Amino acid sequence: MERRLRIAALASGRGSNLAALIAAREDGRLPVEFTLVGSDKAQAGALGIAAAAGIPTIALNPKDYPTRADFDAALFGHVARSGADLLVLAGYMRIVDASIVAAWEGRAINVHPSLLPKYRGLHTHRRCLEAGDVEHGASVHFVTAELDGGPVVAQARIPVHPGDTEADLAERLLVEEHLLLPAVVGAIASGRLRWDRGPVFDGMPLTQPLALTDL
Repeated sequence: MERRLRIAALASGRGSNLAALIAAREDGRLPVEFTLVGSDKAQAGALGIAAAAGIPTIALNPKDYPTRADFDAALFGHVARSGADLLVLAGYMRIVDASIVAAWEGRAINVHPSLLPKYRGLHTHRRCLEAGDVEHGASVHFVTAELDGGPVVAQARIPVHPGDTEADLAERLLVEEHLLLPAVVGAIASGRLRWDRGPVFDGMPLTQPLALTDL
């Protein structure tokens, strides 16, 4: 039997995207093995979700390290030693040192709640509403040293309704994120999506983000 894709995840919060990945594995949609879930917050809900699923966990405190690079090296060292083929940043809220990111080129993805390149960074729902956008969405991209700036491989879109609040957008978009992220990981696990000096899908360089229906 062919070895399953081994994935590690980093998360800082409640872990809903991690839960979606685990659920996809449990119901047979996602042929992967989880090697580790790590966090910069010992109380992150994601760690409890992982532990309940029998996945090893690690939490490190950034304050215990003299520099950001030292912390990143320690945490990513745990990820590397877990044997992960792919690292998924699933709500991980820290900027990672560029030298550490470089070592994971083509092997790390992130889910971000905006239609990148719009609204990199925080408060994406608020910024979408303030701009008067009629459409919002989520993106999965390969991680590079540029914040939320790596090649986007897939996006999910939702309409912005009159009277929507930040909470409304966040709630509706999270449903799409929970479909999009497992679908992208599944495409990597199957070999349809891979990295060859850039994203390649079904043997062709990816020139624009895929929709969920493409995966």
